[in-house]
Amino acid sequence: MHFNHVTVMVTAVAPALAFYKMLGFRPIVLSPHYARFEAPEGDMTFSIELTNEVAQNGAPIVYFECADLDAVCAQLEKAGVAFEARPMDQSWLWREAHLRDPSGNRICLYWAGENRKHPPWRIADA
Repeated sequence: MHFNHVTVMVTAVAPALAFYKMLGFRPIVLSPHYARFEAPEGDMTFSIELTNEVAQNGAPIVYFECADLDAVCAQLEKAGVAFEARPMDQSWLWREAHLRDPSGNRICLYWAGENRKHPPWRIADA
């Protein structure tokens, strides 16, 4: 099994489309209620779908990994993106920055490198 795709619900397609394009995603499908993007690297796709209301509490956080996290965040800040938390090293060995898309969906931009799948506390293979 290969994880490839996630869909985030949005309350307006146009601002979400502009936001995710600013993050580097390339639109490959667009309709009045839906857009799907290719990731800037790899073969993952990501989509947005129109809804009347976006869940705020208990909604998933979408994580996008980028090796040049600090540069990406600086570029986004220059473009007017507000961060809830600027890039910061975490105790679990990831560097993370937190923000929200125009509909309020929680986004984490991070860099984990080898620690994403192989942290020092990784469970030994059975």
